[in-house]
Amino acid sequence: MGKWNENFGNNNEIHLELGCGMGGHIAQRSKQNPSINYVGIDLKDEVLVNALRKVKSFREDEKLKDKNFNVRLMPLNIMLIDNVFAKNEISKIYINFCNPWPKERHNKRRLTHTKFLTQYKRFLRQGGEIWFKTDDTGLFEDSIKYFKESGFEINFLTYDLHNSGFEDNVVTEYEGKFTSMGMKTMFLVAKLISVD
Repeated sequence: MGKWNENFGNNNEIHLELGCGMGGHIAQRSKQNPSINYVGIDLKDEVLVNALRKVKSFREDEKLKDKNFNVRLMPLNIMLIDNVFAKNEISKIYINFCNPWPKERHNKRRLTHTKFLTQYKRFLRQGGEIWFKTDDTGLFEDSIKYFKESGFEINFLTYDLHNSGFEDNVVTEYEGKFTSMGMKTMFLVAKLISVD
């Protein structure tokens, strides 16, 4: 468990993307912030192969091949995430367009459900943030409640990210596709204020 700084070979802060998909988000972030380490998790190996290709192509485009590689990707069922990170090891978590699990009996599968937030609090630093994006209003509104119930403070919230003035957005593949069709992206930043 833990020891990610040893894996990266430095003491830089670590950001985690849950459900990294095709890798566009983590590739952009790692290029923009070479002094931050990134870990991307997804359930399917084949998705991670594409994500790794994307990360490597971004590095080649920017002539970063010889610099420290600041991305690690791993296949993992997020229910087992407690076994992967040590206390205070992660400073930021990204959750982009996760499955909304709209049926009430499936709500506990949502990556923002209090059950999962309790797990994340075991390795997210106090004052660390979760950046959450979705196009599903029901999931977004329920997630606001989940964060508040779990010891997080909402520092930024918008129902229309692309018209909000928020400047640090990295558009995912999914987000780009659906934004071009006129759909709105909802977004919030939740800061961990209570680890109990």
